[in-house]
Amino acid sequence: MRIAVTGSIATDHLTHFPGRFTDQLVPEELDHVSLSFLADELHVRHGGVAANIAFGLGQLGLAPLLVGAAGADFADYGARLAGHGVDIGPVHVSATRHTARFMCTTDEAGNQIATFYAGAMSEAAVIDLRAVASSAAVDLVLIGANDPEAMIRHTKDCRAAGLRFAADPSQQLARLTAEAVKELVSGAEYLFTNEYESTLLLHKTGWSAADVLDRVGVWVTTLGEKGCRIRRRGEPPAEIRAVPVARPADPTGVGDGFRAGFLAAVAWGAGPLRAAQLGCAVASAVLRSVGSQEYRVRVDDLLAQCRDVYGPGCAEELAACLGRVGGRT
Repeated sequence: MRIAVTGSIATDHLTHFPGRFTDQLVPEELDHVSLSFLADELHVRHGGVAANIAFGLGQLGLAPLLVGAAGADFADYGARLAGHGVDIGPVHVSATRHTARFMCTTDEAGNQIATFYAGAMSEAAVIDLRAVASSAAVDLVLIGANDPEAMIRHTKDCRAAGLRFAADPSQQLARLTAEAVKELVSGAEYLFTNEYESTLLLHKTGWSAADVLDRVGVWVTTLGEKGCRIRRRGEPPAEIRAVPVARPADPTGVGDGFRAGFLAAVAWGAGPLRAAQLGCAVASAVLRSVGSQEYRVRVDDLLAQCRDVYGPGCAEELAACLGRVGGRT
């Protein structure tokens, strides 16, 4: 199965302020704030939901297509992704804008002040997904968080071309209109949300959970350290526990790692419950590292982890699926 991953491509600039923002605020002067915080740490990391998911799929041997917009400064980042098995051919490179930037400072109390520069991401809507899918024989498209116009266009392109798609609106749910959310979700083979996003989706659309399940094939809700929930029409919800991590390092990109593992298992022919278990195994690898693309996984190690956590049946079924598609462990 060939998977195209659409969504954001970004670079994260993360700094740490060894104090508290609130100590610097003067209540009677909040009408004209002018502050500068001296940071003692800087981490520059590769990010963006589409790039993160594609990175994970590449490590699992899927050769995913990355479909998004980046700037001329993407050359080194793109080469790194290509070196990890990602097909960056469909990436649109802007002639005038930089790759999107997420700039965030965190203080000692965990408070954050952040700025997101969309940059080249604002040009993602110019990408013709049908042309990409036609030239690369795409079987499944993930519609990830992106420029909203691009998300709508890609979804409509999937319907027009008869392409199977997964909806993953993520943080863009907060700014999308109710009609836009309905457009993105209806007809999706898979819908990904976290627990808060699932509630927000219902609130925005006015739908019930049953209404959502009338419109999607499988609804996957990640629950953080509790694992995830799988819902399908006419079936009771299934709860999948998380793979435990003794010393979590950084939660950035954990959800994207889960999606990579889930979609890889789907590509091998596994059902949603086994796919969720593999997703949890990949998510644990991300959680043990600092940065959303700093982890390394091997399929046989993941299967061993699934055997330990979910039992031999899980590992054996995933291995059998992998064997049928000629995959390697």
